[in-house]
Amino acid sequence: MSDLREAASRPGSLLQTMRAVGWSFLGIRRSDGYAQDVSKLNPVHVAIAGVLGAVVFVLALVLLVRWVVGSGVAV
Repeated sequence: MSDLREAASRPGSLLQTMRAVGWSFLGIRRSDGYAQDVSKLNPVHVAIAGVLGAVVFVLALVLLVRWVVGSGVAV
């Protein structure tokens, strides 16, 4: 239980968290970069950033599809 508390108390910056989540969405992350992320980032921040990233990704896809269908290209 103390490991979980220690992990949740890591400061981790917003930029580092977003960069790690972005690389994970692309699926191209080096193992040494992953090891650095695990030791520095707050897992709660990573989970929240991952959910927000997924929502933004889905919304971008929906908007793209609506734009293509609305433009008449997909007839």
